[in-house]
Parts: sequence; structure tokens; C-alpha cells
Amino acid sequence: MHIYTIIFLIFFMLSIIGLWKIFEKANEPGWKVLIPLYNFYIWLRIIKKPLWWYVFLLIPFINVFMILLMIVELLKCFGKHGLGAQALGVIFPFFYLPYLGFNKDEKYTDPDKAPKIKKSWAREWVDAIIFAVVAATIIRIFFIEAYTIPTSSMEKSLLVGDYLFVSKVSYGPRVPMTPLSFPFVHHTMPMTSETKSYLEWIELPYYRFSGFTKIKHNDAVVFNYPDGDTVSLKFQSNISYYTLIREYGRDRVLKDQRNFGRITDRPVDKRENYIKRCIALPGDTLEIVDQQVYINGNKAKNPELLQYKYNVQTNGSRINPRILDRLNITEGGTTSKPGEFVFFMTEDIAHELDQLPNVRKVTRYLEPEGKWNKDIFPNHPDYPWNLDNFGPLYIPKAGDVVKLNTSNISKYRRIIEAYELNDLDVRGGKIYINGEETNEYTIQMNYYWMMGDNRHNSADSRYWGFVPEDHIVGKAVFVWLSLEPGKSLFDGKIRWNKMLRLVK
Repeated sequence: MHIYTIIFLIFFMLSIIGLWKIFEKANEPGWKVLIPLYNFYIWLRIIKKPLWWYVFLLIPFINVFMILLMIVELLKCFGKHGLGAQALGVIFPFFYLPYLGFNKDEKYTDPDKAPKIKKSWAREWVDAIIFAVVAATIIRIFFIEAYTIPTSSMEKSLLVGDYLFVSKVSYGPRVPMTPLSFPFVHHTMPMTSETKSYLEWIELPYYRFSGFTKIKHNDAVVFNYPDGDTVSLKFQSNISYYTLIREYGRDRVLKDQRNFGRITDRPVDKRENYIKRCIALPGDTLEIVDQQVYINGNKAKNPELLQYKYNVQTNGSRINPRILDRLNITEGGTTSKPGEFVFFMTEDIAHELDQLPNVRKVTRYLEPEGKWNKDIFPNHPDYPWNLDNFGPLYIPKAGDVVKLNTSNISKYRRIIEAYELNDLDVRGGKIYINGEETNEYTIQMNYYWMMGDNRHNSADSRYWGFVPEDHIVGKAVFVWLSLEPGKSLFDGKIRWNKMLRLVK
């Protein structure tokens, strides 16, 4: 039985026992607490709250906030009006409710007969703020969260300046791994560059509640940056720590703080949030041949607005900025050669640009097969892969037993060491996991392959490999606002045609 299940059952039984005794103090039979749904009706009757509250008790995750609110109202029936007592009751109901129920000195008072407590305006505001923070935090963790698109890796499907909602319930909300954190911020305190917004006194193991669906091919998924377990605070996720040590060496990166900043580690749920498209699922075999993705030997469906890098040659003249604006070409520009430009754009836009009278040639960039890019996963010359020609590569699923040797260990090193937290050592041509020699490993988690729609300008799985299931945050579902960076409010700042749209 999972440790969370055991803990939940213990806490649940303690809360039920406490409520049984509280029901009896309120002149209701204690056994009524055992009847699902009906017990909430009796509870509302005890605290004298309207029946319409019951509607919110039926809405997943909103009902969590409602139960906390009902606990506070129950505490008031015992004269617990102080913030300290109410905080204890909300945070530790499995201890506080039994205390109220079994302590003979704690008396229940009908809310209609209780003296009215007049609160100061300051106390009213404090109470309102506290419950607003609690409610928003619960919704943000378990239900839905707002995100902003900061980079162009998903252009033109999702644009820089898009504000979107990410559903946590689609794939199942994840239990916070670092629950002691400052509300509404990610890993760094506001107005600071290095101060952590979380405490690591308590770290919970990975657990995910059941969701409405599973991750599917081509879903737009938000996840924690897999390479973000160790970061340079100067470069953050803009340049991976592992890229820096490949380029400059581990010793220099760790010691040269003036150029590389302080190096720190981050727990899974405090790593940068990335958004990409899920290209391959656990158990799939992925291959990229001349930019076309193949899944299990079949051509994968390409996103509608897929972008690539193009070289554009003109007769020596420049391309009118108004034309670039009309074609929505937002990345690229001139090169060192006169009349030569580089732009990132869709195939349709490239074709339209090619029709301009001063454009002589439009050519899509292509990295040929066998040309090794050392920054491409698994960063080993035995696998001379690049952005446009990659694989084949099998995407592991939980329970797979993979054979290991010194040739393929580079593909599985991050899984074994960083994601599934084993000690891995390769010496004398032999592989040791947790001190024992072995030639196989059983995969513990499901893994995914994520890529951006802006294929030549996206830091994705082609650079850092597999995305573990415990890094999955949620599904991007809806863009509610879209703002054009660098423009004023009266000069096209709001992209009206990109607002209020579903993420495809």
C-alpha cells in the first residue's frame, strides 16, 4: 500500500472520529458522519449555513476549500474565533477535531444562540485575505493555474505574450513536493535574484491524483525543466548548467562565480516551467528523418503552424518591415552577407515570402544525417544525431527492463541517476548501480518526448532527452489574453484575433 494511502487513511479516520463526537455534542447522532454526502448536509445544519453551500461541495477541488471553510465555522461553534485556533483547525483537523469532540470542557453552542462577535475592520480584512490566499492556493495547486509564454519555442501555435490557463486536473494534480513555500511565486522570492521562495525542511515523494485523461500525442504540455535540477543563477534556464560544463568544464563553472554565477540545485516542482508539444509517449519509438518525425515507423502528424529556420536571399535590397509585420515574421533578421536574411517561419509564409519581386531564393535549413551536434541528446559521438536527423530512440515506460552496456549507458544515465535517484558508476568497462555490478535496469517511471513547434528555435527533448512523469505539471487549454511585446497599448499591443482561443 502506498505511503500516502496509509497516511490519508489514518488522518481521515482521526477526523471522522472527531466529527462523530462533535455531531453528538450538537445533538445529532454520531453515526450520521459515516453516511457519504448526507454527512455534509448534517454538518451544514450544525453550523447553520445555507443549503446552496452544498453545491460547491460537489465540485472537485473547490470542495476542498469549502470543507476548510466549514471547519472554521465549526470552530466558531466552540468559541474558537482567534486566528491561531482557526489556523490549527484548518491545518491539523485530524488532531484538532478529536480534541474538540473528546474534551469535556469544550462545549458546542448553536450559532443562532451564540453571542455575535464584532470584528474590527482590520480583522475583517485579515480574515478575507487569509481565506482568499488559501482558496487561490488550493485552486492553483489542484485545479488550474495561469501561465505566460516567455519564449518563442511554440511559435506560431503559442506566441510570446500569450496568457493561458493550464489545467492541473486533466492529467491529475500533483502533490506539492516542497509544500513549505511562499504563495503565488515559483522558485525565487519577488524582487530578488537568488532568495529561494521555498523551504526544504519537508520534501514529499512524488504522487499524482487521478486525472480526467492521459497525455496524448500532440498535447501542449506544461512540465518542469528536466535539466533544471542544477542551475547557474546567472543564466537560469537560458543556458543549461550541463551545456556550460560541456563547454567550459565542471571545475571552472563551479568555481568561476563572476562569469557563471552561483550554482544551486532545485527540487522537481521548483524547476522552471516549460511548455512543449508531446511528440512521443512511453513505449513509442521516435525517429526524425530530414525534419519529419516518425513514431513507431509511421509519419507523425505535424502541428498546423510548424516553423523552421529559412535562409532568404534578395537582389541586395532589404525586405520591407511592413511586409514582415503583415506576414507575422517576428524572429530573424539580416546576416553578415549583403542581401541575405535568416527568418523563422511556417512553410506557407516562406512560400508567400518567396513570391516577393526582390526575393531570389528561400531555402529551409537542414542539418544532414550523420552530422553530429554535441549539444544534442545523448551528447555522445556513438549517437551522431542533430536537430533534423535523430534516432531511432525508444521512449521508456515504467516496468521496462533495459539492457545496459558502455555504448548505450549515455541514453539512460539521466534516468538512472537524476530522475530515479540511483548511484551510477562506470569503471573498467563495467556498470555499477548502487554499488552492484549489473547489465540491466528496470525503469520506474513513464517518460515522454517533448518538442517545440518552432523546430529550429526550441530547447526541447532533442537537447535534454526524456521528460519524467513526475515533472508533468498540466495541460495547456485556453489562451485568455495575448499581448504583442514591444508595442504600446494604442499601437497593436492587444492581439484581439489571438484572444479567447483553445490551445490546439
